[in-house]
Amino acid sequence: MLNRLTWLSSGLFWRTFVLLTFLITVSMAVWISSITIVERTPHARQLAAQIVSIITLTRTALANSDPELRRELLLDLKESEGVKILPLEDSDTIQPPPDSETIAEVEAAIRLKMGAQTRFAGDINGHEGFWISFVMEGDPYWLGLERQRVEHTSGIQWVGWASLTLVISMLGAVFITRLINQPLSRLNAATQKLAKGKTPEPLPETGAEEIRSTYRSFNQMVADLAQVESDRALVLAGISHDLRTPLARMQLELEMANLTDDARQGMQSDLNQMDAIIGQFLDYAKPTDEANFTLVDLSAVLRECAQAAGRMPDLNIKAEISDGVQVSGHETDLRRVFNNLMENARRYGKAPGADATELDVLCHVNGDNAIVKIADHGSGVPDSEIDRLLRPFTRLDAARGQANGAGLGLAIVDRVVRRHGGKMRVRNRSSGGFVVEIGIPKI
Repeated sequence: MLNRLTWLSSGLFWRTFVLLTFLITVSMAVWISSITIVERTPHARQLAAQIVSIITLTRTALANSDPELRRELLLDLKESEGVKILPLEDSDTIQPPPDSETIAEVEAAIRLKMGAQTRFAGDINGHEGFWISFVMEGDPYWLGLERQRVEHTSGIQWVGWASLTLVISMLGAVFITRLINQPLSRLNAATQKLAKGKTPEPLPETGAEEIRSTYRSFNQMVADLAQVESDRALVLAGISHDLRTPLARMQLELEMANLTDDARQGMQSDLNQMDAIIGQFLDYAKPTDEANFTLVDLSAVLRECAQAAGRMPDLNIKAEISDGVQVSGHETDLRRVFNNLMENARRYGKAPGADATELDVLCHVNGDNAIVKIADHGSGVPDSEIDRLLRPFTRLDAARGQANGAGLGLAIVDRVVRRHGGKMRVRNRSSGGFVVEIGIPKI
């Protein structure tokens, strides 16, 4: 529930919608209050004038009618005009009219025209209505009108009208907010796709000038990034070719040279290290094409990598791998990721004084993700340096021992994982050691 409320409060659509709804509600409340206040006095005076006219006409009609026909006249007034006439008696049971500002102003306006002795009632002997006293031929009477003719618009009616208007306004607010936020949502989706290393489709350069300009700039940025990526891969491929050719010649000359075994082994190690560094550069710059993604049995790939690494004499692997975990991706790249992590753990994850590196390899499904954990039992990494591990060309020699390479190992792993739509997290184990956790969307 808390996550849902946080999402509602942070979403731009809901913020805009709630703001528009609040403004519309406040505007309606102010409008209704203003209309009520401004209209009340003129309406009360007009209503009082109509009531006085009805009393005057009724009194005149009764006074000038044949006494024998007055009963029929009273019945006709009641049926056609809703006007009731009752004699005023001292024994009448009287209830006051409803307490409202409109009726109070009507009563005041009527007293101004008919005299201060005019009485009012909301119920006479069980007969509801709006009753006004008047005198005809020296005798007091009550004239009653239907209460609906006197009372101003009821609160229920106002609530009904306000609710209907509010619903219509909210529907309009939904349309407006979607119209405003749709371009931002489209841009956000494209940005997230770009952040995952994927190339989004060009955004449609339509709509308002500000939207067209933003989309045009974003499309140009995506095109420029794609060109930079292509140029970088081409440059590194050229560097690889230009460097590995003399390396191959040097390797051949080394084999033919008259050198001692120690000198030859040292130079071969240096050449192999240079070749490995070049390979790391190419792996880091290599683009990932989603069109080449296939269904990969992650369980089988990870199990094969663990079995191959377990053949090394200085590496003991304990594997807990669930069966049937499948993802969409590039099998060769994923195999390179696991081999890289296991080799990295073999080199730097040995516990002090141990003859071999103890390595835990786990794979299971958690929700919509396939989770892979590779954890050693070594000395770990200083907490202050963990965030630097995923940066390119970063080597923590003091913490993990002397490294052979350009410091691209974990950066390559992180890059490949992100291109598969996943995330990688590195941390120290509470019991000692270093953990790399990878989450990739499962199929």
